[in-house]
Amino acid sequence: MDAATASKSDSRKRKGRSEDDDNRVENNQSGIDGGDDPDRDLSLEDSLMFNDTIIALRMMRAQFPKIEKVSLQPFVLRSQLYSSVKDRTQVDRELESLRRERVLRFFKLNTGQDDHAIMFLDDYIAQIDHVIKKFESEEEDDAVFDWFKSHVIMSKLEPNIGHQELCVLLSAGGKVKDGHISLLMNAGVLTRQLIDPDMYWFAIPNFGLILKGLSQGRKELLSLLSRRKYKEMMLAPLEKKRLRFSPLDMRFHLRDLIGSGQLKTAQTPSGIVVRVSTD
Repeated sequence: MDAATASKSDSRKRKGRSEDDDNRVENNQSGIDGGDDPDRDLSLEDSLMFNDTIIALRMMRAQFPKIEKVSLQPFVLRSQLYSSVKDRTQVDRELESLRRERVLRFFKLNTGQDDHAIMFLDDYIAQIDHVIKKFESEEEDDAVFDWFKSHVIMSKLEPNIGHQELCVLLSAGGKVKDGHISLLMNAGVLTRQLIDPDMYWFAIPNFGLILKGLSQGRKELLSLLSRRKYKEMMLAPLEKKRLRFSPLDMRFHLRDLIGSGQLKTAQTPSGIVVRVSTD
């Protein structure tokens, strides 16, 4: 089977795998676009497991916490998907297919761990458009943002890019200057790799506060459970607790730590219990 046939086959499987999951998120898009979203209020216990990666992505997108201090489009961590779809191989395969279809973008996070953020491409474009508004009246080279969106993002699907390739792709829009690259970095859409200064990571603008909160929220949640007698707590009351040091909510961090294996869940007669992993 060639790559094109395989991609079409994967797409058909994703569309037909789970009518139940489709029914659970059929109103997501209207909610994300500004209307009332019924899925946002679903408890984690009622929306923990899915049969399909794209359905899980849509649900987590709909349930992304509202963050007051920064304007940020919804994103999902790869680890969160591992917590909600049992077959990790299926998750990786479907994510790769969605990346190649230009539905998603992946971003390597500088957390000291193997963390990857996933954002719908349309959301990423919207995030860039929001951030670059402050540059449009201040910089005469702001046309580079249009070049970046039209020629770089749509052509380079990997999470990183070399300096020479970046310049070649940008040149499809106009003559590239050093100032153009600096402008992209100042806007937060590119970060230079420490190991190789000629390589860049694609980045999510306005992500600094979130990156700090992600690490602090993980520590806070693990500490909270570790202080309990049996290092465990029922999911329902745990989800309602507020974190002091992260702008992300408890549900976001629970999905992350369950998917990474640092927390485990077990079904009991009283509901789902969450405990610190001892493996």
